[in-house]
Amino acid sequence: MTDILEVNDDTFEGEIIKSDRPSMVDLWAPWCQPCLITGPWVEELGKKYEGEFKVAKMNVDENPMTPNKYGVRAIPTILLFKDGELADTIIGAVGKKNIETVMLKLLE
Repeated sequence: MTDILEVNDDTFEGEIIKSDRPSMVDLWAPWCQPCLITGPWVEELGKKYEGEFKVAKMNVDENPMTPNKYGVRAIPTILLFKDGELADTIIGAVGKKNIETVMLKLLE
């Protein structure tokens, strides 16, 4: 594991919604096999875009309020935010390149 930010229901707003740069949160659970595939991609992208993009992970088993607020019904789900607003959602293990493409749209 890298030093990817771990957020929870209590820190989500301060870390993600009020972030001064685009943000991405990987919603996952330790028992979810597709989540274990997606996790390393998210961590690699977090390192690659460090300083430009805030990247975080949230365990949905330990933090049910945030996924419920955003209508998350399946994991892995990646929520992307810009200027405090939900800008995009990625559901499933779609591949690192696809995740990066969505991230780059928010950096334009």
